[in-house]
Amino acid sequence: MLNINEIRTYSIDTRRSKVEISNFAKPPCRKRSFLSFYDSLPNILKAKEIRSVVKAIISARKRKKSVIFMAGAHVIKCGLNPVLIELIKKKIITCVALNGAGIIHDFEIAYIGKTSEDVGEGLKDGRFGMARQTPDFINKAVKDGVSSGLGLGGSLARKMSVSRLPYKNLSLLCNARKNAVPVCVFVAVGADIIHQHPSFDAALTGEGSYRDFLLLAENIRGLNDGGVVLNFGSAVILPEVFLKALNLARNLGNRINNFTTANFDMIYHYRPMQNVVTRPTAGGGSGHYIIGHHEIMLPLLAQAIIEGL
Repeated sequence: MLNINEIRTYSIDTRRSKVEISNFAKPPCRKRSFLSFYDSLPNILKAKEIRSVVKAIISARKRKKSVIFMAGAHVIKCGLNPVLIELIKKKIITCVALNGAGIIHDFEIAYIGKTSEDVGEGLKDGRFGMARQTPDFINKAVKDGVSSGLGLGGSLARKMSVSRLPYKNLSLLCNARKNAVPVCVFVAVGADIIHQHPSFDAALTGEGSYRDFLLLAENIRGLNDGGVVLNFGSAVILPEVFLKALNLARNLGNRINNFTTANFDMIYHYRPMQNVVTRPTAGGGSGHYIIGHHEIMLPLLAQAIIEGL
């Protein structure tokens, strides 16, 4: 039988402990500034990781390295364009990558000041996605822009910038173009409402999206030794595109290591974990996966960056 009296012990003074009181949160108090609140967070787990991401972005900006912001459409339709626009104006974000739904929400915000229709209600009688102005404008912009040599993002950004859109000051694309920040758009044909309309040109859309793929690969070159990639809410398309664009850039002889990636989403997804956080940084750098709602996490992250600058 086991003899409990023969166990071996050691002094706790010699043990490595992962949590120390110096890393504890500070107690809440009234009238606290954001910076004081941010500094009051515990320096443990995800709060510690957010600090690491913020420091990496500030360092990248100071060293003129790429800071690539990738996002699913939910980021735009939950009211975060003003936050992203400020990061663009402050020359923090150097490249934007969106899916097809992202440009739809951005256009509708600029055109009518509202977006995000009731899908379930419209689906009952086939009215979902059938408002005419959105496909008419975007599909025409793509035809004109891609035919003249632009990519998908650049085509729409150019058309929106020269059009009389009442709320284009809140457009991510317009502000990106104004500040010479490239916007790359990646489309899954059939996934967006504008693909249901006769004005849609699949060939030109594909050509424009491919040009944006090459543009993203070019911007990825600037990640080496200190750049940052952020992915907010794209579970499949952007993680897949990013991985291939990174591979292409490396295949062409570019050294792209020692950079930071961070995936922010509301739940855990396999593909962003592998294609954004783990695989790209395996040769050097750091990857982070932080779970939380975009409408809270992105303003918090952005404010911390602005304060740090």
